[in-house]
Amino acid sequence: MKYFVIVGFILIIASLGSALFFMMRDGHDGRPKTSNMARALAFRVGFSILLFLCILLAWKFGYIQPTGIPLR
Repeated sequence: MKYFVIVGFILIIASLGSALFFMMRDGHDGRPKTSNMARALAFRVGFSILLFLCILLAWKFGYIQPTGIPLR
């Protein structure tokens, strides 16, 4: 499970880097840069939601345990 979370974070960072690349490119190649950037950001949102749901399911099924400040 730990490796899945690490891969998820790497995908999120890669998607942000891709959006930055498309934003900084000047767009002289004939393709609109906004659609590529919006697609990369949409993938980032999708990866973030998928990662959150996987962490939530892993907690629900007992694969991970919460730590930190105890509830009282």
